[in-house]
Amino acid sequence: MKHWTLEQIPWTRFDPARVDPEIVKLVKAAAMVEFNGGDYATYLKRVFADDPEFQVVAAAWAQEEVQHGRALARWAKLADPDFDFESAFKRFTAGYSIDVDVEQSIRGSRCGELVARCIVETGTSSYYTALNEATDEPVLKQICRNIAADELRHYKLFYTYLQRYLDREGLNGWQRLKVTLSRIGESEDDELAYAYFAANHPGETYDRKRFTRAYARRAYAVYRRHHIERGIAMVLKATGLTPSGRLNRWLTAIACWFMQIRIRRLTAANA
Repeated sequence: MKHWTLEQIPWTRFDPARVDPEIVKLVKAAAMVEFNGGDYATYLKRVFADDPEFQVVAAAWAQEEVQHGRALARWAKLADPDFDFESAFKRFTAGYSIDVDVEQSIRGSRCGELVARCIVETGTSSYYTALNEATDEPVLKQICRNIAADELRHYKLFYTYLQRYLDREGLNGWQRLKVTLSRIGESEDDELAYAYFAANHPGETYDRKRFTRAYARRAYAVYRRHHIERGIAMVLKATGLTPSGRLNRWLTAIACWFMQIRIRRLTAANA
């Protein structure tokens, strides 16, 4: 299937009257992270150095991630003509980077790495689906639909390779769960907070707590229960558990409760 291009986005339909300034801030931050896909491809190629087939897959995946960043950055420039993506991205990469000079996965195994990649794609697929439903601006809706579909396809791709590597290396249920919990716990690490800072606060000094809160308060607000339920199903599948049923309902209820509490606390702290 041929991948979509920037030229296929209906840019002329951009409607400034339907732009939400809070969502613009999220889009600017997302553009930073997506455009940085090349570094992650380098890392994955080193982890899978003896798997030329997967290296090709990683390169193609990174190209699509970088295109996501370009599309989001172009939309952000329409929404905020003062937005300087190139300068913002330089600030981001100057303050945040991943270690690409590795010989093996930081997850301990290639199976673990693929579980972690599935968790990341779960998060991005759910997030862009939520952003699509949160905005009324037609061009951003199309971009988010495209990206969400890509991220779901990426999840399926990494899941397919996970099954292959499970046959080669093996990774028991407890080990997969540990990787899953570890990667979920990293959702409030410096990457997103620094991307938010670099994109939205030029000239200021980075404060991890402040910008983690600023990003999370806005990002959590776009989620609805069905986004969380679908995301948990994908996480459970990657972990080797039944995607639907009582466990999903239980975890969805907990996650919704946590997000509501977190949003209230973040809003109160901001006030």
